[in-house]
Amino acid sequence: MKIAVIGTGYVGLVTGVALAEIGHTVTCIDVDPKKVEALNQGVPTIYEPGLGEMMLRNQKQNRLFFTDQHKLGLADAAVVYLAVGTPQNTDGSANLSYVERAAVEVAEQIDHPVVVVIKSTVPVGTNLRIKRLMMRRIRPGVFIRIASNPEFLREGSAIHDTFHGDRMIIGTEDEATASLLAEINEPFGIPIVKTDLFSSEMIKYASNAFLATKISFINEIANLCEKLGANVEEVAKGMGMDHRIGSAFLRAGIGYGGSCFPKDTNALVQLAGNHHHTFNLLKSVIEVNNQQHRLLIDKILERFGSINGKKVAVLGLAFKPNTDDLRESPALVMIPQLAALGADVIGYDPIAADRGTKWISAPARYTNHVAEALDGADFAVIITDWPDIKRMDPETYVRLMDQPIVFDGRNCYSIAAAREANLEYYSIGRPNVVPEVSK
Repeated sequence: MKIAVIGTGYVGLVTGVALAEIGHTVTCIDVDPKKVEALNQGVPTIYEPGLGEMMLRNQKQNRLFFTDQHKLGLADAAVVYLAVGTPQNTDGSANLSYVERAAVEVAEQIDHPVVVVIKSTVPVGTNLRIKRLMMRRIRPGVFIRIASNPEFLREGSAIHDTFHGDRMIIGTEDEATASLLAEINEPFGIPIVKTDLFSSEMIKYASNAFLATKISFINEIANLCEKLGANVEEVAKGMGMDHRIGSAFLRAGIGYGGSCFPKDTNALVQLAGNHHHTFNLLKSVIEVNNQQHRLLIDKILERFGSINGKKVAVLGLAFKPNTDDLRESPALVMIPQLAALGADVIGYDPIAADRGTKWISAPARYTNHVAEALDGADFAVIITDWPDIKRMDPETYVRLMDQPIVFDGRNCYSIAAAREANLEYYSIGRPNVVPEVSK
């Protein structure tokens, strides 16, 4: 089937490549000519494991195309996916201007019946609002159907999630549209849930809000564990064995980030407020997460008093491993705070190091070599649990740093390993490791 995808950001590019992989002819449309040029040359514009190889394969097999011309990209398309961004407004609500702009462009260019599928994360009621917007601009005699098909992709494992997801949600106004989309996506082999438009939109927000709640809950438990002498990892293990709770998203750390959880939780709180409902639980989830981003700074100041003039290695800039996305990363909060306290900051990230100066407005240096960051450092802060950091022998810190002191926001090492390496080690929700010579 011929499919068009509007937007080549994270969701749009992964969606377009995956649909081509299962046999459809896909044209991805983007308004940025430079981005389109890079994609046509086989260069992915986002970092996602496995994406580049799959993209090139489908380009060579003439199933995947990129253009900045809507008329060309929409020609003969039976289905059009809208996969543009919905960034956060200053009040926390979702900014729908990009979705509206894309919908208007489709309405003004399309000259044949088409199904418009909104892949972007949008508040409840948006699909019908977009349909009304398009109907006012569409050519006489052209018929459109609208559908909601929210994505549930994790950055860093989006290709895997696309082909091994837990479920696919399809929200429509009629069974014929639902059946068409189910047929398009059947090769993925994922369970399909057919529902109405409003419920489909809410499922996306409710899912992310619940997962964010689990993260903030275990972080609050971790903070209490530190005060009581318990180990949050043992607590989470015991909790997770209860099938009613489950072990997923019970890893204590310095909070969630990225393009989804912060934006979607704020948007749901705002949406609730717009309908005279106070979402107290989710407000607390957001507040806990904001506080968690500052947790390591408090630990650092408690240990040192002053860090003026001290060299600090910040390990990890991306909000999670296997992505170059810095959106809502704790690094965006922590590095400016460390610099403001007088520290000499050098940040390390294997993929996103070059984004540091673009995203973080603080005096700092950046490298993609972890040894360079650690060399001569007075202390290190772990923000992202990259595999190379987790695999690193704790003795490496002792060997390279002037003072082998580590503040681990992701609990990358066992307490036993830190003790064996004679590393001064502070983690989240677990006992501190302080060698005798450091006390």
